[in-house]
Amino acid sequence: MATTAIRMRKDRTRRPTRIRESRSDQFFMIVTYVVLTLFLLAVLYPLIFIVSASVSDPLAVSSGQVWLWPVDLNFNGYEEILKHKPIVRGFANSLFYVVVGTLVNVTLTLLAAYPLSRRDLVGRNWFMMLFVFTMMFSGGLIPTYLVVHDLGLLNTRWALILPTAMAVWNVIITRTYYQVTIPHELLEAARIDGCDDIGFFWRIVIPLSKPIIAVNALFYAVGHWNQFFNALIYLTNEALFPLQLVLREILIQSNIDPTMADAAELARRRELRDLLKYCLIVVASIPPLLAYPFVQKHFVRGIMIGSLKG
Repeated sequence: MATTAIRMRKDRTRRPTRIRESRSDQFFMIVTYVVLTLFLLAVLYPLIFIVSASVSDPLAVSSGQVWLWPVDLNFNGYEEILKHKPIVRGFANSLFYVVVGTLVNVTLTLLAAYPLSRRDLVGRNWFMMLFVFTMMFSGGLIPTYLVVHDLGLLNTRWALILPTAMAVWNVIITRTYYQVTIPHELLEAARIDGCDDIGFFWRIVIPLSKPIIAVNALFYAVGHWNQFFNALIYLTNEALFPLQLVLREILIQSNIDPTMADAAELARRRELRDLLKYCLIVVASIPPLLAYPFVQKHFVRGIMIGSLKG
């Protein structure tokens, strides 16, 4: 009994004492939670509404009966999307632009950022100044269009990849990441072991670059997936249109094929068009949402280290 009492007394003494919050602190926490809850609702409600509208009856969507939960649950909108060839083709084109464009972007960013992070690179400050100069000054829309035209890139897939092949801001973040995480002594040790610059970059720098590669890949991939302006000015061949440009035509120009399967039997053309708007928004949002969890663990670390002043 005495031993048990002693143990209980020790457990009480080991428990951390909780600091009592003042009324002002409690009031501040309540206000903080209320404000954050309002922000959460402001972001969450449109998402729930769009998903609910995409799986509701077209007549209920056009008449405004859907405000939170689905009405007369059906998936006719998604069935029509799968039957509409321009939408399926646009989805495939967007996947191509994302995969190939991101690969080109990340490769060029790493090849530019790593040399700029080396202290032994002759004239690296001048090169860095030239990079930053392009962030502040550019030729504008018409000169850029003329360059793309003269290079023969109009109405080609490369028109959406090469003009945006590298973002200077991402190069700066990646260069700072290398300066913080890869010390010069590591390069000297590799040279003692007989490793040249290319071998050091491929065997040591790339394996240590997973966080910043994830950051760049996410930034570039989302940019390629959401781009429509470059496609609007560089492409006239509908077979090359990305999904966002097809979505733009449906949302703004209401350009829907009236012969889409069973549309006339289910609802009027306008009702189907309103339903497809929400279905396309959901479909266009799925790939970034699926990709983010795979890079999230590297994203926070890479963006925090790369954002430090170098």
